[in-house]
Amino acid sequence: MSAVLAVAVCAVMAGASSFAAITDWLHDLDEHARTQLGFGDGVPAGTTMWRLLIRLDPTQLATVLAGWLRTRDPRPGSPSPRRYRRLIAFDGKTLRGARLGDGRQVHLLSALDTATGIVLAQVTVSTKSNEITSFAPLLDAVEKVLGTLAEVLFIADALHTQTGHADEATARRAHLLVQVKGNQPTLFKQLKRLPWAQIPVGDRTRDRGHGRRETRTVKAVTVATPGGIGFPHAKQAVRITRTRIVAGRTSRETAYLTVSLPAGDALPRDLQTWIRRHWHIENRLHHVRDVTFREDLHQARTDNGPAVIATLRNTAIGWHRLSGATNIARATRQANRRSHDLITAVTSIYPTTQ
Repeated sequence: MSAVLAVAVCAVMAGASSFAAITDWLHDLDEHARTQLGFGDGVPAGTTMWRLLIRLDPTQLATVLAGWLRTRDPRPGSPSPRRYRRLIAFDGKTLRGARLGDGRQVHLLSALDTATGIVLAQVTVSTKSNEITSFAPLLDAVEKVLGTLAEVLFIADALHTQTGHADEATARRAHLLVQVKGNQPTLFKQLKRLPWAQIPVGDRTRDRGHGRRETRTVKAVTVATPGGIGFPHAKQAVRITRTRIVAGRTSRETAYLTVSLPAGDALPRDLQTWIRRHWHIENRLHHVRDVTFREDLHQARTDNGPAVIATLRNTAIGWHRLSGATNIARATRQANRRSHDLITAVTSIYPTTQ
């Protein structure tokens, strides 16, 4: 089974986007490369590879491959100063082409280490409405990989602005940064009514590109709970104002968030950076899976197949990120042209650095 998994990992790193493509990649290798991967006496048929892979436990597979990728991280494993803490972004993605036998679509909730590009954990949920109940299992899976969640900061969209999530994170000595929208109307009103006009600007950034100018202004204020805002463990309320000028037209958007870190550990410039890094899971992971690996066109639907192939794509993207690649499509093409180098790198023994 280890040989089959090694083939699957290497093939997807080289651009294979389906189980059939994984088998084709193996069959196209020369004898030396096959031997390196453990197939000296012949290679299995495509149906055999497929049956073995779709029966893997996708959550356990994600844990194993995330741990393996972390041993490949070339950066030192020494802890960073507290203000530059580990930031893990949560987000869900529906595999649009992967419908199960009863017509349901497969929805996955992932946890991305925004510093390394490694997906630390991924769990399968039935529908997007059930993503909320998958928060605790995803924390469990991340904790298996990291060993502890102490001082880790999780960032998630408004769907996860839940009191139970705040309690779960705090119980594990972790922290939570979440946006507040209309799904929490009372909390949203409380944040909106804070005296923002009297609160000084904490940080401002300006960006220009693609015909657009954008200014992002951050204000943060310490809140006391209970009595301040109705969200447990919240230490600060945050307001971000985004002003965009495109083709001479100005638009303005305001977002409200809460964070369980006090002001001394989460300055406005830190909050600005962390909130922008939440985009990584959409722009640097989910978008790449769709565009480079054509995930939404893939119609895997048997057993654990959809989640397994998604985990392999996560691993490939994480591998190329650790190798310094910024264009994953180009990196997969290079890996495919240099299959011997890829196989040697994947199968060699690296010292654990974490």
